[in-house]
Amino acid sequence: MNGTIKAYFEELYAADKNVQYEAYNQIMIAIDNKVDWAYEVWDELKESLKHKDNHERSRAAQFLCGLAKSDPENRMLQDFSSVWEVTKDKKFVTARHSLQSIWKIGLAGSEQKALVLDHFSNRFINGTDEKNYTLIRFDMIQGLRNLYDVLNDEGIKKLALDLIEKEEDVKYKKKYTAVWKNT
Repeated sequence: MNGTIKAYFEELYAADKNVQYEAYNQIMIAIDNKVDWAYEVWDELKESLKHKDNHERSRAAQFLCGLAKSDPENRMLQDFSSVWEVTKDKKFVTARHSLQSIWKIGLAGSEQKALVLDHFSNRFINGTDEKNYTLIRFDMIQGLRNLYDVLNDEGIKKLALDLIEKEEDVKYKKKYTAVWKNT
């Protein structure tokens, strides 16, 4: 890991929230591509998924999702359930930020993609008892769209459209369908 990236990880704990936010953004930009330093932070991020501070949990989940494509040892296959748990965090903003990033795990390989698709499908169908489930459903439909846009996998599109068909509320069905316009 180069000194700049190391400094960004340190600046996540700066007193100045603007410095923290800039460090977060720079790390997110860095992990948008494959990196060779994923395992230098992996275990610490995994531990942070259970941190008492919800910001720590959120960042850890988002970073691990982005780092999944930089995981040649396929650690994410074992760690996925820990990341997925953060998508159900007691702090809804933490859960939502994690859920909005988890699609990136599907970019790491076919097994990882299958995990994401299976979890999205199961939660979409069986998660109607969750608070804010319509927002959760929207985030999953958007995540499927994001994954489709990168992989151009028609199976992802079919799954999304099949899930949307299960929505009984016309208002939400229309909202979810709008995510898939122009495909």
